[in-house]
Amino acid sequence: MALTINTNLAATAASASLNTNNSHLQKSLARLSSGRRIISPADDAGGLAVSMKLSASINRTKSAIANIQNALSYGDVQDGALQSASRIVDRMAELKSLSLDVMKSASDKANYDTEFGALQRQLFQIGGETFNGVSLFATTNELHAAAVFGTAGGAHTMSVFTSSEGSAGSKVSVSKSLLLSAVSFDYDAATAAGREAAVAYASNINSTGNDRTLAAESEAESLTLSQVSIGLLTNALENIATLRASNGATSARLSFSEDHLRLSKANLEAANSRIMDVDVAEESTQLAKFNILSQASAAMLAQANSTQNTALMLLG
Repeated sequence: MALTINTNLAATAASASLNTNNSHLQKSLARLSSGRRIISPADDAGGLAVSMKLSASINRTKSAIANIQNALSYGDVQDGALQSASRIVDRMAELKSLSLDVMKSASDKANYDTEFGALQRQLFQIGGETFNGVSLFATTNELHAAAVFGTAGGAHTMSVFTSSEGSAGSKVSVSKSLLLSAVSFDYDAATAAGREAAVAYASNINSTGNDRTLAAESEAESLTLSQVSIGLLTNALENIATLRASNGATSARLSFSEDHLRLSKANLEAANSRIMDVDVAEESTQLAKFNILSQASAAMLAQANSTQNTALMLLG
């Protein structure tokens, strides 16, 4: 190789190697300090795009889990109210039995009626309870036969989306419980058959025509013990039990949906980790490698710069 002064080819090559090794060293430091394999889009453009979509899906899944948990809380509060309602109807049936005692005077029966009326008003108040402003119970329903008594539909049904796809994915329907309908019945004061009628859906909550309810808004609308039968109260209790069973079935399905979403979230996070997270063991090896190469390149650059001194010997 010719000995020149203007161009030091060895130093130029050593400088290029030093810049390359320093670049790799800085990238290894950035990866290890951030824990990320992809620092800039240039590192893996396709992988970064996939990671962004996975991250968005993970965030949506977290939100879906939170929504399911809120729906479960709604169901818990609803079931608690239904449990209280069942105790009230049970006490009503007990009062009816006590009022049939031939040893009770008219005054005693009037006292039972007073408590019976108070329980009806308490039942009505339970039917108006809300959860964060959302009513727990449906207030109006179409008239149906008792044989098809079940869950509310239409405007009384709320959809809980159980996937990251939102409305395009799976969902669970949560119903506003039909408490007031469960204790409403067709009442015909002229016939014993009317008083023995099974509790059914009622087209109106308050007394209208032959539609009556055990949940009275005011004292004036309250029924007396003589207007109801033990059989009617038993049917009302069975209807409330049906509502609690429906509530439990919905809660069970929501719980399974939550478990599925948590598993999906864990798998999505694992997939995203494989793309974005740095392998610390491998990158530590690379860091040590480029650290040594950078030091060697710097030493060789200094050595290459000193070779020009040989030209001065020839000029002397």
